Amino acid sequence: MKLFLICFIAGMAAQLVDGTLGMAYGVTSGTLLRAMGIPSAVSSFCVHIAEIFTTLASGVSHFKMKNIDKGLVLRLIIPGVVGGVVGAYILTSFDERVISPIVSAYLIVMGIVIFVKAVGKSEKKARVYGKEVYPIALVGGLSDSIGGGGWGPVVTSTLVASDCDVRKTIGSVNTAEFFVTAAESVMFVMTLGSVGEYLPAVLGLLVGGVIISPVAAYLCKKLPLKPFMAFIGVVIVLINTYKLVSALI
Repeated sequence: MKLFLICFIAGMAAQLVDGTLGMAYGVTSGTLLRAMGIPSAVSSFCVHIAEIFTTLASGVSHFKMKNIDKGLVLRLIIPGVVGGVVGAYILTSFDERVISPIVSAYLIVMGIVIFVKAVGKSEKKARVYGKEVYPIALVGGLSDSIGGGGWGPVVTSTLVASDCDVRKTIGSVNTAEFFVTAAESVMFVMTLGSVGEYLPAVLGLLVGGVIISPVAAYLCKKLPLKPFMAFIGVVIVLINTYKLVSALI
């Protein structure tokens, strides 16, 4: 019951951020779960199992609304899956005392990225719908599984910053994320072994996210998004800096 409540709170907070900003569900929930004492590999596993359902629903919605570039989706899936599977294997192959500082350092970087995107000026760059997509998706998948999140901050942000159709970019990246998340989850199941004990955590994330979704949608219209995004970036940096220092002392 305690695990369910912890993940319920984390799920609400993460969905509040994701529903408002359109990204950072995994980074936020992964950070909060680790701050509550859940090992890095377990927290990433729980986040990705929960995200299978949310990314599937998102992908179907975007497909119905024709917000998808099929060519971009296909270019994202294979390198994204490869990166995600490799990241999941790495995360579950090392002792928590070794991997925890690495994950904390990565999440600090993601927090800084989110903060910089909030306070920096948006500059359009050259279109990256071609072969340039492959390394972006590979890094996105790798960072997503290791840190419990990162597909959105890495892939969506990079492509949206280029001279691309924003609507189709977001829809395509969200659709590809389902396949990446599913592959990562399979690898976590294979490497973690018995995962039945983590079911309350997954349910907590899902229930918390579903309950808070309408509030997030409301806040998306009312909140000044850039200051909120900057605040979330700072919180992620502070929590993971504390985790990093604690792990190294």
